[in-house]
Amino acid sequence: MNWLPILVLALLVFVLAIYALKLRRSLWMLFGSTLLFGLAGYATQGNPGQASAPAGAALTAAPETGELLVEARREFYGGGRAPSRFVVTADAFTRRGQHDQAANFLRNAVAENPGDGEAWVALGNALVEHADGRLTAAALYAFSRAEQVAPNNPAPTYFLGLSYLRAGEPGKTLSLWRELLESAPADAQWRLPLAARLARLEGLLGVSPRGTAEEQE
Repeated sequence: MNWLPILVLALLVFVLAIYALKLRRSLWMLFGSTLLFGLAGYATQGNPGQASAPAGAALTAAPETGELLVEARREFYGGGRAPSRFVVTADAFTRRGQHDQAANFLRNAVAENPGDGEAWVALGNALVEHADGRLTAAALYAFSRAEQVAPNNPAPTYFLGLSYLRAGEPGKTLSLWRELLESAPADAQWRLPLAARLARLEGLLGVSPRGTAEEQE
């Protein structure tokens, strides 16, 4: 096996992280160690000669979920403002379903800028996904901080509701999303997507737009 292309690729990734993503000098050692750890793991476990096989649903679900999370979050933070470099890097890990690595970068983001509401929301999402859908105390704290630093942004409430849905508590999701939709400005870009998602959830649960089926009887 020829290792030269792999080593060159690893070097290019390291240079890209430093100059394109503006990785802080204090994180160079951590990032470099992560690359070396990955190479070492591939050296001991990799088998490039093995025939490929179609990825199963379990292998594709996590990246698909990560991509949807990133896209949905960006709907609430548009206006031409790009996320911080840490959030950009974390999103790359999120898209691959590597939520623990994403959370590590997002912790650096909020440590550098505690007023970055988008980073707090992304951290909450990463923590929920890393916990297999459980709404942990750390995730709740992240969503709470996101709401504190940007009280007029609906993202913390929306994703808290989504987390309750992942945790098997759709009633709390309905309550949060309905309240959010009622208070949404008429010209808000996120209003229609939220209304559509709320309607789909109500349909799946067999709930009327004004309350549960039992309440309507």
